[in-house]
Amino acid sequence: MNRLPLTVIGGYLGAGKTTLINRLLAEDHGQRVLVMVNDFGAINIDAALIARQSEGMVELSNGCVCCTMGGDLFMAIGDVLDRNPRPDHLVIEASGVADPAAIAQVALAEPDLSYGGVAVVVDALAYDNLMHDPQIGAQLRAQVDVADALLVTKGNVPDSLGPRDVPVIELSAIEAVAPLLLGAPLGEGPRTVGQVHPDYVAWQYRGGVQLDRTALIKKLDARPKGLMRVKGFVMAPDGRSFEVHCVGGQHSLKPAQGVTETLLVAIGLKGRVVRAEIAAWWNA
Repeated sequence: MNRLPLTVIGGYLGAGKTTLINRLLAEDHGQRVLVMVNDFGAINIDAALIARQSEGMVELSNGCVCCTMGGDLFMAIGDVLDRNPRPDHLVIEASGVADPAAIAQVALAEPDLSYGGVAVVVDALAYDNLMHDPQIGAQLRAQVDVADALLVTKGNVPDSLGPRDVPVIELSAIEAVAPLLLGAPLGEGPRTVGQVHPDYVAWQYRGGVQLDRTALIKKLDARPKGLMRVKGFVMAPDGRSFEVHCVGGQHSLKPAQGVTETLLVAIGLKGRVVRAEIAAWWNA
């Protein structure tokens, strides 16, 4: 049996990894792709594509599968390899604070996997500010340095990326991402830079809170300054729901379907915000 190619998608918080995965799943590439994510709730798959859904897994009508990674990556990989039929390609979304090359090392440890490469998503609007941040700049640069390909979102390639020995691609300029992510391997093996990332504070809310659009915007505008990322789904009293994305000082809302409870996750740098402060903001 042929080895299963593994491609890792990395990038800092809010860079656009989930948007890239949604785009990949929706494309007509003819491959059975299994996408493994950390945060299942953030993947807003088009309902028209869903063939079957269970806890932690969505099977699509085009043969692709999206599932959660769980706490044990090697166990999750084993479950993938045991699937019948086996997928044509495995794509793992690294969390925004993870080292994507470390996840790609699995391809070297598991004989049934082959290395497909590490693609790192770069937010053109936020890159310069994040790169010069004294607490997270080193981690951001480390993610970029281990990439076999850099995929730029939300604008043109930042000048501060400098010359690179890997492809740097503006995603808005290409019609399809599948040939890039599912084609020939992006690299020969994981690169390593040995960078230790800073400590983060994580918070999550799951419950019945309902806010109309005006109240939700007001709430988001008042969020703690130390929060770097907020995302999830919020119900409204009139039966509607919103998909929420906040990165730094920016936020966006768009309609969401099939939301049965309010679910939010937030992350910030330790030392700039504490979990009690986040909870107090949301509960106010």
